Amino acid sequence: MSKTPIILGIDPGTQILGYAILKGGPKPTLITMDVLKMTKEKDIYARLQMIHARIIELIETYQPTHFAIEAPFFGKNIQSMLKLGRAQGVAIAAAMHFKIPVSEYAPKKVKQSITGNGNADKEMIWKMLERILAIKKQPKYYDATDALGVALCHHYQISGLILPTAKIVKGKKSSKKANSWEAFLSKNPERLKK
Repeated sequence: MSKTPIILGIDPGTQILGYAILKGGPKPTLITMDVLKMTKEKDIYARLQMIHARIIELIETYQPTHFAIEAPFFGKNIQSMLKLGRAQGVAIAAAMHFKIPVSEYAPKKVKQSITGNGNADKEMIWKMLERILAIKKQPKYYDATDALGVALCHHYQISGLILPTAKIVKGKKSSKKANSWEAFLSKNPERLKK
């Protein structure tokens, strides 16, 4: 019998890093989510050390079996990309030290898996996470919910679940793709996990 996965999801950042721990299984459960806020620290190398220390602390505390991290968004500011890549690398290195399998997801993939819309905004993602995981209190920073989204995306990836995400918030459909999901599910009801 396989062990229930514990997923550490990371939204990398050098000022604010989001993290979430999700217990997998038929009904995924949020264990914790928060941020590591480093805005008062000016030295980039000290921030990287803070990231490394927090990831190790999370791994030792929660014993995750999977590590999922959001891939950097390609922007025009090369310096920002380099800093973000360093933060991501330090976090990945900490997971690799503990021999935890690492998976990386593009932001659009995370949005698509949570809402059915690869262009969903942060509020829409939060609303779906709130609904899917029955979360009562919204965190102060979207970095935490982004990390939770990465963890849930990974859960869907490893479990093979297809969830009814076509009807997003307030019963509205998000796009033509969402309509195609609904059509697919209506033609293939056996693929829907309840």
